[in-house]
Amino acid sequence: MLRTVLTIIFIIVCIALCVIILAQKGRDQGIGGLTGSSSSGDTYWSKNKGRSREGMMILLTRIFAVAAIVLAAVLNISKF
Repeated sequence: MLRTVLTIIFIIVCIALCVIILAQKGRDQGIGGLTGSSSSGDTYWSKNKGRSREGMMILLTRIFAVAAIVLAAVLNISKF
C-alpha cells in the first residue's frame, strides 16, 4: 500500500518537474556565458532575480529534483 502511494507521488513529482523545466526561459548568453565576458551580471535585475518568477521557478526546480531523487532512492531500497 505504501509503495503504491509513493509511486503515485513519484509520478506526480516527475511530471511537475518536467512542466517546471519546460516553463523556464532558456539562457541566451551564447559564447559570452562560457568565457564570463558578459557584464550583464551586475544589473539590478540580476541582483533581485531570486524574488522574481524566474527565481521561484529555479527554487521549485531544485525542490522537485531533490524530491524525485529521494523518492527514487526510497522506492528502490527493497531491490538491494
